[in-house]
Amino acid sequence: MTQATEHAPKDLDPTSRAARRGHDREIIALALPAFAALVAEPLFVMVDSAVVGHLGTPQLAGLGVAAALLTTAVNVFVFLAYATTAAVARRVGAGDLPGAVRQGMDGVWLALLLGAALVAVVLPTAPALVDLFGASATAAPHAVTYLRISSLGIPAMLVVLAATGVLRGLQDTRTPLYVAIGGFTANAALNVTLVYGAGLGIAGSAWGTVIAQAAMAAAYLLVVVRGARRHGASLRPDPAGIRACAQAGVPLLVRTLSLRAILMVATAVAARLGDADVAAHQIILTLWSLLAFALDAIAIAGQAIIGRYLGAGNRAGAQVACRRMLRWGIVSGVVLGLLVVATRPLFIPLFTSDGSVHDALLPALLVVAVTQPVAGVVFVLDGVLMGAGDGPYLAWAMIATLAVFAPVALLVPVLGGGLTALWWAMALMMTVRMATLWLRTRSGRWIVTGAVRS
Repeated sequence: MTQATEHAPKDLDPTSRAARRGHDREIIALALPAFAALVAEPLFVMVDSAVVGHLGTPQLAGLGVAAALLTTAVNVFVFLAYATTAAVARRVGAGDLPGAVRQGMDGVWLALLLGAALVAVVLPTAPALVDLFGASATAAPHAVTYLRISSLGIPAMLVVLAATGVLRGLQDTRTPLYVAIGGFTANAALNVTLVYGAGLGIAGSAWGTVIAQAAMAAAYLLVVVRGARRHGASLRPDPAGIRACAQAGVPLLVRTLSLRAILMVATAVAARLGDADVAAHQIILTLWSLLAFALDAIAIAGQAIIGRYLGAGNRAGAQVACRRMLRWGIVSGVVLGLLVVATRPLFIPLFTSDGSVHDALLPALLVVAVTQPVAGVVFVLDGVLMGAGDGPYLAWAMIATLAVFAPVALLVPVLGGGLTALWWAMALMMTVRMATLWLRTRSGRWIVTGAVRS
């Protein structure tokens, strides 16, 4: 927790070459570890799948259903990371490190409360949730077992989100990377040991994940508690502070739910196009998520840097940082788009050997490649406005995007369109997002300075 002071705003002309180079170095220093940590997160499920897959098809199917439920439940509360990053970064910019840590502790306490509530809901309703997802009779018992045990780790998962936000706000993305690597390694070792060594089957996989997540949460709490003691910040729950964190998170929750609805509509439409199209759609979504990790890393840097500059009252610095990150987003999008085109012959055979899936996949992938520069702009501006604490606008913008996308996507099968048409609808969705975010950024209304956005 020392990087907060190391990266404090310098007294430089924000338009000077030295300042621009400083922004570039800082963006890279924050974004690269953030990208590596983001990639490490989905590896948890991949390890579980690899280990459980050798137990049998029903166990693997059950894991798939339970993991989807858990991932959805946890990702809905990703605002714990986003809102905390912005709030802590503002305090850092204002030179109030004790207040920054105190703000972070409020987010951690909120995570614990939400986690406890989710456990209380999931444990008794696990069989009904599994049935709702359409698990087969053979897979359902395994899904219920995994879901019930893994739900005990939800509070730790949410604490990890909140504590990650604290460290990002303190301009530290390296510690989350180290914790993610440690958690992935522990999860892999525990899965093999408990599933096969102890003979616990799919329950062993669930317990391994719970223990690994608890260890990650403990590591984060150790870092945060040490920082609180160093700066004299209270560790006790502050009801007013927790309420403020929850209120700041509500708009981001609406934004996240709207985005999840867009992805659900897209998948539902793909399912109506036929088996080959829906299989190709799932492959594209997997690739799209990987590309999103790279662009989201720049957005995370944006959240931390913009929040800090606004907290310091440095409007010009925030605007210049926004422009520099926008250039990074566009260039990264162009590079990623070219990589998609160039590597298609290499990675497509890794996913499928079915000729019909292959035929559906190729033209839709070109749409994904073409829209990567647009995605680069969207992710960066999303991060900028999150760092500014402009959550209410982000919520309304995403609702408007959903309202445009849903009818267009639903018309695809009606008009006889295929998967490529659906992904052109996704391209439209990203373009609408870019337009709404660009208009807000150009207006300057997001620039509200001070330790707390009023």
